[in-house]
Amino acid sequence: MQGVLTGFAVIAVVIAVGYVLGLRGHLGPQGREVLTRLAFHVASPALLFTTLATADLSVVFSSRLLVTALSTVAVAGAFVAVGVVRRWGVGRTTIGALCSGYVNSGNLGIPIAVYVLGDASLVAPVLLFQLVLVTPVAVTILDLSGGGAKGPLWRRLLTPLRNPIALGSLAGVAVAATGLRVPAPVMDPLTLIGNMSVPAVLLAFGISLCGSTMPMRGADREPVLLAVALKAFGQPAAAWALASGVFGLRGAQLLDVVVTSALPAAQNLYTYASTYEVGERLARDAILVSTVVSVPVLVAVAAVLG
Repeated sequence: MQGVLTGFAVIAVVIAVGYVLGLRGHLGPQGREVLTRLAFHVASPALLFTTLATADLSVVFSSRLLVTALSTVAVAGAFVAVGVVRRWGVGRTTIGALCSGYVNSGNLGIPIAVYVLGDASLVAPVLLFQLVLVTPVAVTILDLSGGGAKGPLWRRLLTPLRNPIALGSLAGVAVAATGLRVPAPVMDPLTLIGNMSVPAVLLAFGISLCGSTMPMRGADREPVLLAVALKAFGQPAAAWALASGVFGLRGAQLLDVVVTSALPAAQNLYTYASTYEVGERLARDAILVSTVVSVPVLVAVAAVLG
């Protein structure tokens, strides 16, 4: 329980600092946009590269990863199905699907893995799955559904190779797969730049809360409610059913996959929504509400399965 509260406290403090910065206008009217672009085009690609370049790719073949992948596909698919019926649009539905199944495995998942599960590496399968597969696919869909959809077919097919998030992920995987060792004069600056990613995302998110209305109101109320319900309750329930019923996981292994699936929607999803100018309020509200709701859910999961 202490690990859950510690992880949330760290995030809350940084978001609060961003809110104060936005309230007082210290970064000017373009502060949020600058932080968002910095995170998307520079810091996040650097973070993804340095994280994946030194990762153990053998976790890709673990049963934990299969549970994570299947539970993510289940809840994201549910949101997409509703989005198609309700005609929410490709971009908005993509953001909502991400908010339904893309967990905060980095700045919240790591501290919770340390304090609740006792091992930070246990979050690696979900982290790799999201960085290597989910992120490139999602940003490609967002590219093709927006301005990037225009142009010849060959250019559209090469969309992932022009996206900084996808490039950072794919380059990191390539380095890890080949066993290359990146020299320190190259890796150290990238690590330093990548360390800006999480603070920049959280600060931008805090600034976005200034002057905003209460969450879950207006036209985005229905998709926000659906995304939060799927994220906070649907995904951990699906993970538990798959882990215990299909893969036969018990004890600590079952706790690991359910806890990581119960993590709230990741803050960097707001960066994607803001960058592509689609579903921004949906992402902001879903992240905020799922983060609040996930606190009692995580405490309950740790108490029951721990």
